[in-house]
Amino acid sequence: MRRCTSGTAWGSSRGFTVSEVRTLSSGAAYRQALVAPPRISVGEGWRVVRSSEAALLERARASYTALPAELRQRKTRLDVRVFGSAGGQLKAVFSADGETVTVRSELNLAPASKRALDEPALREHLGRLGETPFSLAALELSGLSPGLFLPISEINHLRQQAVDELLQRRDWAREAALAERRATIDAALKLSPSTHGAPDGVPTGSSARFDLVASVFTLDDARVAAAAGATTIVLDVFLRHPTPPVTRVRALADELAAQGVMLRLRTPTIVRPEERRVVQKWLDLGFPLLSGHLGLVAELSRAGRDVIADYAVNCFNQHTAAELFRLGARRIALSVELTTDELLAVAAPWEGDGFDVLLYGRPEGMTIEHCVLSAAFDRVPTTCRDLCVQKHTNVQLTDPAGYSFSVATDAACRNRLLHSRPIEGGEFLPRLWRGGLRNFHLVFNVAGDPIAQVVSGYRAMLEQLAVGQRQIVNLARPAVHDAFTRGHFVRAV
Repeated sequence: MRRCTSGTAWGSSRGFTVSEVRTLSSGAAYRQALVAPPRISVGEGWRVVRSSEAALLERARASYTALPAELRQRKTRLDVRVFGSAGGQLKAVFSADGETVTVRSELNLAPASKRALDEPALREHLGRLGETPFSLAALELSGLSPGLFLPISEINHLRQQAVDELLQRRDWAREAALAERRATIDAALKLSPSTHGAPDGVPTGSSARFDLVASVFTLDDARVAAAAGATTIVLDVFLRHPTPPVTRVRALADELAAQGVMLRLRTPTIVRPEERRVVQKWLDLGFPLLSGHLGLVAELSRAGRDVIADYAVNCFNQHTAAELFRLGARRIALSVELTTDELLAVAAPWEGDGFDVLLYGRPEGMTIEHCVLSAAFDRVPTTCRDLCVQKHTNVQLTDPAGYSFSVATDAACRNRLLHSRPIEGGEFLPRLWRGGLRNFHLVFNVAGDPIAQVVSGYRAMLEQLAVGQRQIVNLARPAVHDAFTRGHFVRAV
């Protein structure tokens, strides 16, 4: 309902459900009485706008309910020709999809004493194709002598035998087509596992015990992760406002290097031309990089930089991996949409060498171009950083099921929507290790993440695997209790 304040200017809107309508007069002036909820006072000058009608909704629901549970799939035409004479077998030739199957009855045809085989009877029984992909079309009886009889069970058996063979041939044809398609793709994208170097003095693959990579967004978290056993720290300076001073990041790199820990910088996944200047000052530091921006992976790798392709490049199969290595990526973090079996399959041609797996953390589910925080407070993006930096540093969106998703406002005022619960894949670590995978990422992008517990737990597990233990206890799981998901490791996304 809307309240008229003056003339044609409309004031604020109020909505409520009208439970009953009674017509008072239907002449020149159409008048109705409405039953409004308690404590709602409808004043003079209010205008009523109908936005719903119960009868119309009921008709719509009824029409939807009347639809079949499943739409019928298009059937394949099945033509049948029937041959036979008294004392001989009934022969039926079934044709569909260019395939022809001939079947014969086990019993012989006999003169009919009651109901003879005619077109209606044969169409009724041969046409009982149920959930098969076939539908009986032409039925030719010119080769069948009139006045003959065969038990219905025998006719049904003929139909079932023919349909089973046609289905088998369809499967063979489908498999042959898929095999031809795979061969064509493999020939066009011939997979030649390439070697991929590493920076001087940094071993890769089986020559290194492992690389436990902790991704953080604050300098203090970087120190905590390094002290807990991370061998590489990835600092995502762009994840949240404000970015740290460059001088402090340089000092952190020196501090970590003294402990034998490498520092990498993570680039944004989206870098528009007007944003390159801001990113460039960080690229100019010369640190090794982790990037989900495919263009930056190629550009910086060509320039001789040490770049790991992040999971955001969505390396989903062996051909994509080969192309990323060809572009110069030193290592590749595999897609977070792959199951454990699929992770191992993609890395198999390289025996796991050069591949990374996200083992723990909240991946970025999506990047939102428009800042939800500025919209909520009716502020102009890029001029409202007091909201995300000072007043509302922990923003979450909650879905109808009650799951809360953290929102990180990055340096370009985009919102990165993070998973509601961290992935925890420690139970799959032994199998990944046996498949040759040695590089594992732990992502900490929410304030209060149990960094020390998680990193130390995984470090202890990797140390056990490195000395040959096959059965190990998941020492990282207690840090998250039951607030985690196995995510992509056990199901495709």
